[in-house]
Amino acid sequence: MISIKKYLDSARIAPEAQPQPQDNSVRKKDDVLSLAVEAYRSALREMGNCSVEACAVLGPGLKQSLGKLEEKLSLKIDTALLEATQTSARELLQDWGRSTASHYRQKTGEVKDLLIVMARTAESAGECDQRCAAQINLVTAQLESIASLEDLAEIRLSVVKSAADLKASLERMAVEGKGALDELRAEVERYQIKLEEAEEIASRDALTGLRNRHWVESQIEQRISAGTPISVAIVDIDEFKYVNDEYGHIVGDQMLQQFAIELKSASRSTDLIGRWGGDEFILLLDSGLEAATAQVDRLSEWVCGNYDLKYHGAVIKLKVVASIGLSAHESGETMKELLVRADADMYLHKAASRVKGSATRR
Repeated sequence: MISIKKYLDSARIAPEAQPQPQDNSVRKKDDVLSLAVEAYRSALREMGNCSVEACAVLGPGLKQSLGKLEEKLSLKIDTALLEATQTSARELLQDWGRSTASHYRQKTGEVKDLLIVMARTAESAGECDQRCAAQINLVTAQLESIASLEDLAEIRLSVVKSAADLKASLERMAVEGKGALDELRAEVERYQIKLEEAEEIASRDALTGLRNRHWVESQIEQRISAGTPISVAIVDIDEFKYVNDEYGHIVGDQMLQQFAIELKSASRSTDLIGRWGGDEFILLLDSGLEAATAQVDRLSEWVCGNYDLKYHGAVIKLKVVASIGLSAHESGETMKELLVRADADMYLHKAASRVKGSATRR
């Protein structure tokens, strides 16, 4: 560009100080000038095209500005125009260079920050696995070493390599973590099975195999909280103390076990049966008083009667009679109040049974 300016300056020397050129020399000089200007214009166009390839965001603006300068050079050429074009082109290129560097520095910083966050997150997760943690620490250090945009190619390679290393570490962690998770899940399932078995055992009465008092009470509480219509029956074996005193606790235990079997056989699948304690049993019925009364009457006929029990190598027959108290849950009533009413009703039946027995003996 400066050589073109010098060429134009020499062309402005006074004619008397210059030898008169031949016609072919003038044409030759004009041709060289035209070629130089055209080359300059072509250079401006290519710089604009390259700026778009170098930075798709900021390149179009530079290309447009250089295009305007290139158009001016299609007019009459003089020294002032060339000087102005030179200054404008230099300023445009300097501004674009600074803007592009800042743009890429910002974008590279964003990518760097993102990868560092990823790396630090993975590093925290990798504390459980020292093999992966060491690799992730290295990746983090590599990413944090990127501080400027002095060498974009080097930064790009570093970021790509760091991302690949991080990806490999995370994939390895995922595989090993899945194995550990599967093992943990299997272990949890084993403990869950053991816990369920333990809960099942804890909810059962050791002698009869029926549910125990605590479990039945918890079921009553749940149904009261849910507002479900329920009835409770308390069953007591009459004269059970006599069996224990006369034949011993072994025979008494046999009676309790057989009575529990008969209770279970006579009950519906929806009825919950438990041992209340000693010679008392409890039934939780998901029904109102009318339906529960019909079920209790049927159950009483089934469970009462003669039982075959082993005593000193022989089989003895003992008659079993039970008193059953029934109460249906009333609105606002607590479990304790419900059970007190059922227990009171049971003792009324027991008292009536004793009076009937005395009258029969007389």
